[in-house]
Amino acid sequence: MAQRRIRVLVAKPGLDGHDRGALVIAQGLRDAGMEVIYTGLRQTPEQIVAAALQEDVDCIGLSSLSGAHMELFPEVVRLLRERGAEDILVVGGGVIPREDIPALKAAGIAEVFTPGTSIQDTAEFIRTHVRPRKGEEEDLPEPPEQIDHIGIAVTSLREALPFYTEQLGMKLIHQEVIEDQQVTTAFLAVGESTIELLEPTSPDSPVAKFLDKRGPGIHHVAYRVKDVADRLRRAKKAGLRLIDEEPRPGGHGKLIGFVHPKSAGGVLTEFCQRVED
Repeated sequence: MAQRRIRVLVAKPGLDGHDRGALVIAQGLRDAGMEVIYTGLRQTPEQIVAAALQEDVDCIGLSSLSGAHMELFPEVVRLLRERGAEDILVVGGGVIPREDIPALKAAGIAEVFTPGTSIQDTAEFIRTHVRPRKGEEEDLPEPPEQIDHIGIAVTSLREALPFYTEQLGMKLIHQEVIEDQQVTTAFLAVGESTIELLEPTSPDSPVAKFLDKRGPGIHHVAYRVKDVADRLRRAKKAGLRLIDEEPRPGGHGKLIGFVHPKSAGGVLTEFCQRVED
């Protein structure tokens, strides 16, 4: 089934007479593969909603520099709900004080992009939050079979393991060095899933850089799937940022592939597949 291009309406509500930023966003979203309709300056919420319904869009992007965002943005959401079109994603941007953002989100604005937000991040948010239309759900993948493991970065396996084996009573079931990732891993059983402890073997390894930036803690979540290659193809087709475009060997004899945290709500996400599958 061919993937439909996302349709976005970029609108300037209110009396704001400057649209350079809105035009940049519109072109950037077009470059990201979306269909973009720009309504022009000084649009009322009623005009914006009418255009969104007429153009059958998936998302409305509101831009405001005039300071009227607290009245105009929620009014667009209200009118959409009044017309039974609350499934249309609404995002906002422009000169928006950070203290106003929680109230805007509470009013139904899915996200507010402040100056400096990249077009890529904006496009990825829209892609991952636009609701599938009727009939498109059939092309959704099956849910993961389970959480295969949770990866936890540690500075020393020798120091970390006693907590899991002696205090939590977990069994160490596998340990190995993964040369290409410059890491030593230890897997501990917990029910049908595992905990993977990761100790860097080089100061230049990804896990070492993670520890330098964030300290010890949860590094990634891995989902067990039947076909990693298919998951990565789907993610790439959807425009997600990938760390791996093809499956590669991972720890404990599995095929793996990672999705970048920026496309997964801030969580480094791994798909993994048992080799026998």
